[in-house]
Amino acid sequence: MKRAAENFLREWLESKNRKPLVIRGARQVGKTWIVRHLAVESKKQLLELNFEKNPQLASIFISNDPREILLRLSAFLNKSIIPQNSLLFLDEVQAVPEIFAKLRWFFEDMPELPVVAAGSLLEFLLNEHVSHMPVGRIGFMYLEPLSYEEFLLAQGHEQLYQYIVNYQFKNTDIPLAIHEQLLMLFKEYITVGGMPEAVASWVNERDLHKINAIHHNLLATYRNDFAKYRGKVPMSRLEEVMMATPRLLGQKFMFSQVNPEIYIKTLKQAVFLLNQAGVCHSIFSSAANGVPLAAEINKKFFKEIFLDVGLCCAALGLSYQHISEPNDITFINKGAIAEQVVGQLLRTIEPYYIEPSLYYWHRDEKGSQAEIDYIIQHGNKVVPIEVKAGAFGTLKSLHAFMTLKKYEKAVKISSALPSILKREYSLISIPFYLCGQIHRLLEA
Repeated sequence: MKRAAENFLREWLESKNRKPLVIRGARQVGKTWIVRHLAVESKKQLLELNFEKNPQLASIFISNDPREILLRLSAFLNKSIIPQNSLLFLDEVQAVPEIFAKLRWFFEDMPELPVVAAGSLLEFLLNEHVSHMPVGRIGFMYLEPLSYEEFLLAQGHEQLYQYIVNYQFKNTDIPLAIHEQLLMLFKEYITVGGMPEAVASWVNERDLHKINAIHHNLLATYRNDFAKYRGKVPMSRLEEVMMATPRLLGQKFMFSQVNPEIYIKTLKQAVFLLNQAGVCHSIFSSAANGVPLAAEINKKFFKEIFLDVGLCCAALGLSYQHISEPNDITFINKGAIAEQVVGQLLRTIEPYYIEPSLYYWHRDEKGSQAEIDYIIQHGNKVVPIEVKAGAFGTLKSLHAFMTLKKYEKAVKISSALPSILKREYSLISIPFYLCGQIHRLLEA
């Protein structure tokens, strides 16, 4: 299947100032596949080493001389290696932290050899082994589950993909037939999600029972990883937080609702570890008085979303049949799945070299509570986003926010057709399937 990140990787490979590239992302989002695909597409000899499967490979990298390393690697793999015709792929590199320090020597002494490093639990390594990081000599790429646009391409909907990536408000209204078709496919995306294995199965077999099995197997894979997490948190606490996240979607994350009998410090550490592994993502409250949004966060107030909406639905026991109508994406948990899928897609709208982050805004004054689902930075502007599960819904909190902050633009994401309403500010309403086009539409 086609991934948008392929363009980023091609540009990296062809760059004159190419640095070793570190791909970051949760387990099973497609890191290994996309590197293998790059090697095939660019006709490079792939030198793939998996340090989790074979930690002894680290002995090949004892030297700081890339040429000596390649000589050893050539003997081990029993193949001749021409640097400019090869691609060195260091997979599951978190298993051998000292390998990271070697990347600087490839950058300085053998820039003709493209080097990629990746790992499923890489964030733990980056957090704990800062001294190993060759600062300024490596680049990063962040890979998420498939976006909705990638989901369309995977199913062969090239024309629908072209339609939404080229849609402009100045065009004629989206015909109802196309709108409902895109919403129906979005309904599929919510159930199938963006994990590559699930999408591939759906494309090839369209069997919801197999999709459900894949999702539960992936959840089991994440549970099996708990033993590898660096921290003194019992596996049962990690399990509790992971399964509580889908249940608490759209709400301030309250540790008392996870397990009231466990110390908050323990559950807080469990949240941190799950975020590090990419299984969950925190949405921190920001005062949103300007950019950067991260400058005014309050870490006491945060929400959590899951890595993937399909996995989230599986954890909640929801299926395709639970979504009633294509223009009414509502669920038994009061539309919180809509907030989950929008958050997931908002993590895909920035360039691949920027680490995704999510924020929201809330006011907790007595008699004057208000909350905005998401706040994003668009250029040097702050833009609030309200998510509505159906086509309609009040925007009381949004109006309060805009009255208070005096910003120019606000966004509503729902199942309604696109529109722009001019008032004291511009209210830009877009359907779920245009979420990935939000920066382009705001610019236009």
